[in-house]
Amino acid sequence: MRLDDYIEGLQPDEDVQRRQLAEEKSYEVLEYLDDVESGFESAVQGDTLVGATAPSVFVGRSSYPNVSAGILSPVAGGADPEEYATSGEWYQQGLDIDNVLQYRTGLLNSRRSANVNVHDVWDGFVGTQREVAMADRPVDVEIGLSDTPDFDASEYTNPAANAPSGPNASAESAALTENPHVPRYVEKTLEDDDWAAEGAMTYLYRRGFDVYDINRVLSVGALGQADHRRLVPTRWSITAVDDTIGQFLRGRIRDNPSVNRVTVHVNEYMGNRYWVVLAPGSWEYELVEMKAPGSIWNPDPAGDIWMASASEGYEGRTGYVDETAGAYYASRLGVLEHLDSIGRQAKALVLREVSDDYWAPVGVWQVRESVRNAFDTEPGESESFHGAVREVVDHLPVSLAALRRKSSMVAGVQSDLSEFS
Repeated sequence: MRLDDYIEGLQPDEDVQRRQLAEEKSYEVLEYLDDVESGFESAVQGDTLVGATAPSVFVGRSSYPNVSAGILSPVAGGADPEEYATSGEWYQQGLDIDNVLQYRTGLLNSRRSANVNVHDVWDGFVGTQREVAMADRPVDVEIGLSDTPDFDASEYTNPAANAPSGPNASAESAALTENPHVPRYVEKTLEDDDWAAEGAMTYLYRRGFDVYDINRVLSVGALGQADHRRLVPTRWSITAVDDTIGQFLRGRIRDNPSVNRVTVHVNEYMGNRYWVVLAPGSWEYELVEMKAPGSIWNPDPAGDIWMASASEGYEGRTGYVDETAGAYYASRLGVLEHLDSIGRQAKALVLREVSDDYWAPVGVWQVRESVRNAFDTEPGESESFHGAVREVVDHLPVSLAALRRKSSMVAGVQSDLSEFS
């Protein structure tokens, strides 16, 4: 399909009526928080929380190496624990921001302080947390609480750049009330004391485990050489898995033939629009983010578009990406999975537009799933990379000149004089 036909009708959000900001968009979430609080009261027996927990945990990063180790339990009445675990299913179900925040607020984080060195810890609260994370289905747990949950409504009426989470409560103890089912491949990685974490991650990925599953196992210190097994803060483990699997896939495609045409793939989700341009050539990748005024990371509605970028060449990167952070690795993973699936390599440019409809952060998973699914439909085609960029830029909230100044891949695309008027 010709690129101009493919993107016909896609326009910047400048003419779309601005939606109201977070404090006016979160009433449904606050109502749901009331239901969560009522559900918690009915789920607690004395000072003990009894019920099913999703195979989900949380490890904080504050005060590292003494971190907050938590078990996440849905407490809303009649809740299906499986639905509360972050996964690609949320995208397939078409969840919106309100839906995701409802799931997040519905999870009680029962937590206690723990040292990250846990290679031989399999009892007590931390041991239970590790078993919950390795299980491939929800497990019944009994949690002894030392205080009542903190329901802070202000976190949802004024969401910050970190994804809102559910209420927290300090825990004294946790015990499984049934035997968890641990996949044999996870058991194998755990039993091998000499297996480096990177190799164990790629082993699980090659055997059908998605990055969400691998992240949980890594986060509770169940991967890597025995003496090096540590709790990994959830935010770090998500990026570590995306980066490790991305490097593995880049190695798989580096000797593949190049794509033989320029294609443009577009996907929109939760107030984010993603443009993926694939062009013939050796592996090269760049993510450029454009965040609109009034969006979560650029909250001033009267401000300018905020731009960030990061890139890599054929040999990859040697340092962590600061400006685009986890979005860089999540987006790169989606591109590399596609190229691996078609047995090709390419120059890949990803342009992310964040509109003010993205009023609360839901996590980097939506970047990963949006790019993964951008390749599901027929793309638009262009005769050249430069031609593709020129056509796409007419639908972006920034000029070609501004994009050239920020993007190393677009820097060679010549601007018209009109761009400087």
